[in-house]
Amino acid sequence: MNNKTDIANRDDIILLVNTFYDKIKKDDVIGHFFTDVAKVDWNKHLPIMYNFWENILFYTGNYSGNPMQAHKKVHNLSPMNQKDFNHWVKVFTKTVDELFEGKKAEEIKERATNIAQVMMFKTLSH
Repeated sequence: MNNKTDIANRDDIILLVNTFYDKIKKDDVIGHFFTDVAKVDWNKHLPIMYNFWENILFYTGNYSGNPMQAHKKVHNLSPMNQKDFNHWVKVFTKTVDELFEGKKAEEIKERATNIAQVMMFKTLSH
């Protein structure tokens, strides 16, 4: 029996983002970009990510920022490669699948993959 629901609101986004970054912080492949290189202030970063993904999925208009700039800054400090971006997508997709299922869950995975591909292309080609 499956009791997973679709992503329906900000609370679901918060659960997804928190669960995902809890994994990323300890991740052997890309965790160091967040903890050692960018030295992410999670109290600041997580609410930005809630807004980002909520805007992506529900068009809330509550996100303003330049994710490209942030990724380039990290890349300049410690170069990222295609494997890193692919790994991010894998962990994100797996986290969505563990928590949710439905139309919005599929949409957020697709959007995350597309965003990662654009980020990867722009970050690695400049």
